[in-house]
Amino acid sequence: HSLQRNDIPHEMRVLLALCALTAASCSFLGGAGAPALRKARPALPVARFALMQAEAAAPSEDEKPMESAKAGGPLAKLKESLPPPKELKKVVPLGLMFFFILFSYTILRDTKDVLVVTAPKSGAEIIPFLKTYVNLPGAIGFTVLYSELTNRFSRETVFTGIVGSFVAFFVLFAAVIYPNQAFLHPTATVDALAAVLPSGFGAPLAIIRNWTYALFYTMAELWGSVVVSLLFWGFANEVTKVDEAKKYYPLFGLGANVALIFSGQYVRFVSSLRRVAEASATAGMKAVDPWQTSLNWLMGAVAISGGMVLVLFRYMQRSVMTDPECVPPQALKKTKTKTKMSLKESAAYLASSAYIRNLAALVICYGMSINIVEVSWKAKLKEAFPNPNDYAEFMGSFSSATGAVTLGMMLLGQRIFKVWGWGVAALVTPTLLFATGATFFGLTLFSAQVTPLIAALGTTPLMLAVIVGAAQNILSKSAKYSLFDPCKEMAYIPLGPEEKTKGKAAVDVIGNPLGKSGGSFIQQFMIFGFGSLAASTPYLAAVLGIVIFAWIRSARSLSVLFEDAMANEEMEEASA
Repeated sequence: HSLQRNDIPHEMRVLLALCALTAASCSFLGGAGAPALRKARPALPVARFALMQAEAAAPSEDEKPMESAKAGGPLAKLKESLPPPKELKKVVPLGLMFFFILFSYTILRDTKDVLVVTAPKSGAEIIPFLKTYVNLPGAIGFTVLYSELTNRFSRETVFTGIVGSFVAFFVLFAAVIYPNQAFLHPTATVDALAAVLPSGFGAPLAIIRNWTYALFYTMAELWGSVVVSLLFWGFANEVTKVDEAKKYYPLFGLGANVALIFSGQYVRFVSSLRRVAEASATAGMKAVDPWQTSLNWLMGAVAISGGMVLVLFRYMQRSVMTDPECVPPQALKKTKTKTKMSLKESAAYLASSAYIRNLAALVICYGMSINIVEVSWKAKLKEAFPNPNDYAEFMGSFSSATGAVTLGMMLLGQRIFKVWGWGVAALVTPTLLFATGATFFGLTLFSAQVTPLIAALGTTPLMLAVIVGAAQNILSKSAKYSLFDPCKEMAYIPLGPEEKTKGKAAVDVIGNPLGKSGGSFIQQFMIFGFGSLAASTPYLAAVLGIVIFAWIRSARSLSVLFEDAMANEEMEEASA
């Protein structure tokens, strides 16, 4: 192999440059949807807000001379562009909370893949079964628990209790569960079952064999859907006004992707500590499990970040929520309003809402799409990096590249929101995912035809598959973080308390795992029907096209509903 593992940092730099160029070109899509949206709705919410703000800020005829006299130089303009102190007091701790939550999430996301993919007698094939039979029941169970907790306790108690429980589990896993895996894992029992069951049961048996890893995988997934989507964004949406969200949510995204870069490099550094453990063993000292050493450092960072989140949240409750200049009394009253509905009643209520159904469709379609193209890439990744620390080191570089590309996409995303509005911004992610997914599947299906090109590049088909799959995931995730997530969270703001609280729980906690489980069901069905994941590739490509078509239709429909909801909210504020 002319491209060795030691060359990965250089390859990731090349990949980063290619991703940035591709992202820049894809972000300026004209798309058939853009003109149609602009023609049907000439004043989208973002544009209308800008117009209203300009009209409100415009001086009257009598004030214009005085305004001209007060006009200052560059320093005055800079001062005017800075956010007022009352907004800084609220936005800075929110941004720091998001940074630490995403820092932990990146570490957990990389670690969970390393554990289950490189586990004994396991592989990437285990992921569809995990998402279907472990993650989805766990998400549904948590939704029931969260619904009960919100009806019984205050937001502060629920937030602190849930985040504290997650952090305690991850510390317990590194300190107690992982060191005792040989005792906890039923290896002999599973080996006996594997001897009598068909080979198709290999993935379910791997879940049982490595059940503590499966539990960690599920908890790490729930950190993303519960702590990031439900707790943080639910809290932020309740204390942030629409005009503030337009200004500061993209900045939250910038901070989050700085967290991706830092956490990715931290994962790379910690994974390289295996060399210290290996050197100690070579020198005759007591042998140390290299991955155990890495895991201790990784979960230690998660614990520190989780503690910072709780400290910042407590500060928000004590100093920001009690300040009427930061959170208006009517908004504070709204956050304390509880809706005493059972989960069944909430589900029936939300099922009748086209707005929530479209939001759920967006989340489910994203989950299905990314899951369909991700599992095959991770199978290639394990083949290239069978050692857990090597795998984790590559994933650290991958996370850093994702953060860097997303930073560039964030800058482009602000222009997309400003020029074309919410509707077009919501279409960028499915369009980009379709383009990159088609490229990945095309190279997979026609790899024989491009073999001479692969040889000319001085690499192997395996490493090319790893790099192309990484590019696909980086571009898709960067579009999600920079455009899809802000669009989704902005759509919750004009909703009422019931739809905002219970609807968000149903959409984020159930919708995302349901989307990934839907993709997993399709993969399982095709594996059993066609014999392997590779044989199912053409059909998976067709399914991807169908799912993205449904995604685009839901985004168009939600764009109209969102604009109408914003118009109604403006009328209510004007009449208040």
